Amino acid sequence: MMGVVSLLVLLLGFAQGGSVDPSTLRGVVRDQTGAVLQGARVELLDESAVTVRSVVTNGHGEYAIDGVSPGTYILKVRFEGFRSAQLRLRVIARRATAPQTTVLELASQSQEVTVSADATPAGGKANRDAIVVSDTDLKTLPIFDRDIVGTLARFLDASAIGSGGVTLVVDGMEARKVGVAPSAIQQVKVNQDPYSAEFPRQGRGRIEVITKAGAETYAGSMDFTFRDARFNARDPFADTLPPEQRRIYEGVVGGPVADGKHTSFLFTLNRRDEDLQSIVFAQGPSGPIHAIVPRPDRRLELSGSVTHQQGKNHTLSSRFTTESTDTRNQGVGGTTLPEAGSEDRGEETQVIVGVRSVLGSHLLNEFRLLVGHETGSAISLHPGARIVVLDAFTGGGAQADQSSTEDHFNLTEALTYVHGTQAFRAGIQIPDFSRRGFNDRSNRDGTFTFSSLDDYAGGRPLSFVRQQGDGRLVFLQKVFGAFLQDEIRVNDRFSITPGVRYDWQNIFADDNNVAPRLSAVYALDKKTAIRSGAGIFYDRAGDGPIREVLRSREERLVRIILLDPGYPDPFRSATDGAPPRSIVTLDPSIQIPWTVQYGIGLERVLRKGSTAAITYLGSRGIDQFRSRDVNAPPPPVFLSRPDPSFGQIRQIESTGRQTVHSVQAVLRGGVAPRTKGSIQYTFSTAHNDTNGINALPSNNYDLGSEWGRASFDQRHRFEALVTVNAGEWVDLGVSVSLASGRPYSRLTGRDDYRTGQTNARPPGIARNTLNGPGYAEVDARWSHEFRLGSKPRDGAPGWALGVDAFNILNHVNYASYVGTQTSPFFRRATSALPPRRFQLTAGIHF
Repeated sequence: MMGVVSLLVLLLGFAQGGSVDPSTLRGVVRDQTGAVLQGARVELLDESAVTVRSVVTNGHGEYAIDGVSPGTYILKVRFEGFRSAQLRLRVIARRATAPQTTVLELASQSQEVTVSADATPAGGKANRDAIVVSDTDLKTLPIFDRDIVGTLARFLDASAIGSGGVTLVVDGMEARKVGVAPSAIQQVKVNQDPYSAEFPRQGRGRIEVITKAGAETYAGSMDFTFRDARFNARDPFADTLPPEQRRIYEGVVGGPVADGKHTSFLFTLNRRDEDLQSIVFAQGPSGPIHAIVPRPDRRLELSGSVTHQQGKNHTLSSRFTTESTDTRNQGVGGTTLPEAGSEDRGEETQVIVGVRSVLGSHLLNEFRLLVGHETGSAISLHPGARIVVLDAFTGGGAQADQSSTEDHFNLTEALTYVHGTQAFRAGIQIPDFSRRGFNDRSNRDGTFTFSSLDDYAGGRPLSFVRQQGDGRLVFLQKVFGAFLQDEIRVNDRFSITPGVRYDWQNIFADDNNVAPRLSAVYALDKKTAIRSGAGIFYDRAGDGPIREVLRSREERLVRIILLDPGYPDPFRSATDGAPPRSIVTLDPSIQIPWTVQYGIGLERVLRKGSTAAITYLGSRGIDQFRSRDVNAPPPPVFLSRPDPSFGQIRQIESTGRQTVHSVQAVLRGGVAPRTKGSIQYTFSTAHNDTNGINALPSNNYDLGSEWGRASFDQRHRFEALVTVNAGEWVDLGVSVSLASGRPYSRLTGRDDYRTGQTNARPPGIARNTLNGPGYAEVDARWSHEFRLGSKPRDGAPGWALGVDAFNILNHVNYASYVGTQTSPFFRRATSALPPRRFQLTAGIHF
């Protein structure tokens, strides 16, 4: 979303009937930030340059031109403060007009830019290996439980995702959730402008969502999604078919406020009533344990937004969102028994306000502010100490009791200045400024860990861990970012985009996180371009490690670790006096981790509406987060801790490293006759010596042995999302996901180094030397819209029906492979991803 201010015009034209039947051209007009542009003038001219029709976009940024006969036309789009643009299109009877994209620049640009589907990208944001899915595609594609973000996350690169997870950007601002019902999503993008200085993470670690706004006329939809286990295949780890049922109610309605010329509203509802089941597959002292445990989940999300056009240059928006969740038997499944489950509840409310202003012909200003309040709690369903027999069963109480409150605000302010052949963009961001309060009552009764079932039967635990004291904590979390970027169009063939970003986070005494970025594109001809880039990307730490560090400093919540304790009384064999407390500290020389990414690729327009790209990407992770017990018993005997006044001293460091190399091929657009979508294949290798900020090494005095395959390393990955329109009743969506196996580590199942940890590996064995199975899933969706009225037309009221089949081939995708040698499931799986499932959807729209 950097550089030249653009309008995205998506033409969804359809030719119906015979050779002289009129068609309807539809589209939406937006700027580069995803904000809709109300009042843009759209003109359709014939070959003689005579205006056939002229319309104005509504408050939703949309337009419709009815009664367009087959032929060749010129479409012009104009908006004050921007240069007009035009494209040629051809309407053919009985064939849908391919979507086009027209890019407009601020009026000060010296050259007029007209982009058709066959044009070579000249800017940094137009990379052909991006994945872009429109709202029309979202209606056709098989999307499980309407989780659009989760579906598109398959196209991300695990090595580009930071410690805090996937970066989600909603309407130009970082967010934790989309905040509206899926039907109110206009577009989803992955890997758009991968080296942009505007965002902290790489393009392949980021999902951008653009939401809808209100309209000049009243419109809406009500959708119902239903699944029942009676239509599904049986889970391979279940003795019977679990009685699951899932119901999702989704509503969207919008329209004008007053006369509708300047103000519109949009209201969305998303309610989920999910009666799910968890499959327990464990081994107890008396033999196998198989159980099907109810896991009800209730969620309700409401949102309301208002958009107001203040003159032609100012757009004001506001949105209110509230969400509540309630889940029971959380954490149950696999080797975790029902008694070790918990009930989780949460509520969140937030308000977002935004202002977008075109300040003359040179300057665009965008401002967004989010203010929110959030509460959450977890309650153990059963009391008592937690019992863990490594990869055999986990029972006793969940020991998960805790509650949290959070008051936060997010802010983004960006300016775009265009002059001549340059587009300069700068801004500041506060992705997180929050007051966080926690009351941690977890593990008050303690956790016993046993190496094997034999040790459990003999009452010989490896360790006992317990927390005690005051678990209340309040602190401020502050994250700040700023960026500068300049997109320079050197000539019609070559453009370059240098930029720089600065990131800062409190708690960590590291304030020199300057990240330069650079991307360039050179057009070899009208259809082929070479694109390259490089940049530095900084990570962030979540609030979990920060909480542990602050609690250790305040010495209120104390954690103790006993080795070889008594059972069931852990202190029966302990020495006199209180056990030493274990703490979490920050390495005095800790830095925020950073990654250097670089790449080069070749892009080619194959035919109108179809493009391909092949890209090499390399990255080096430097100063990566890891943990280390700096008070671990030293070799060669590993008997006693150097400082007996403390137990474990877990020091969070930035001493890890990572290397990733990949080659990625992307085909998007018209991939076959009557078929369009996105297909992505990736070959990659990834190695590192850390599993993240909470990961401890096997031997704290031999960090070199930690180097090995990354836990996310997959040699081959294939992802495809395509739609097929082969006739009025053949409207199909197909999703294919294939991947080779991920690695896992062989573990002894003992505390060989006397640290209280059970991640010891056999001598001479590195991390992740065992390999899990591959993954394969094919999903399909059939859908059809039934128009109402004596003369049905596109856009008329109607109702829709859809049938989805997930994992239609019923391929068993095993998960949770066990590497613990003392487990009865060594080198076996204890769970599987869902088998074949059917999902029905029905809805009305008006």
